Amino acid sequence: MAAAEPARPRRSRPRPTEDSGEETGAAPRRAPARRPRPGVPDAAAAMRSAAGQLAQLLGRTPDSVTSLKPTADGWEAQVEVVELERIPDTTSVMASYKVALDPEGALVSYERTRRYNRGMIDRPT
Repeated sequence: MAAAEPARPRRSRPRPTEDSGEETGAAPRRAPARRPRPGVPDAAAAMRSAAGQLAQLLGRTPDSVTSLKPTADGWEAQVEVVELERIPDTTSVMASYKVALDPEGALVSYERTRRYNRGMIDRPT
């Protein structure tokens, strides 16, 4: 017979104090949703833009976009590209490119940061 698991303590919200200004039972306030500025692409558009423009420059179709983040100057993406197809697929040579986009989604710069075989897995550091 298996031993019973010990009971876990329940988490409870701290009760508001009179001088904290909180009301009992009031719904928590949420920050207003950020609306995209005119001319500035959303994340999905920036992702498509990074992959599409890099494909035009390299003449190779990107395999995936592995990261995308907004920056003060626009967007930064990490794009994976098959540089050399081999059989079996796991031996194909891949490259990872860092792509910088301006606030409107136009490619500003790109840099190859890594080459590896498709079958390689990341090792913990």
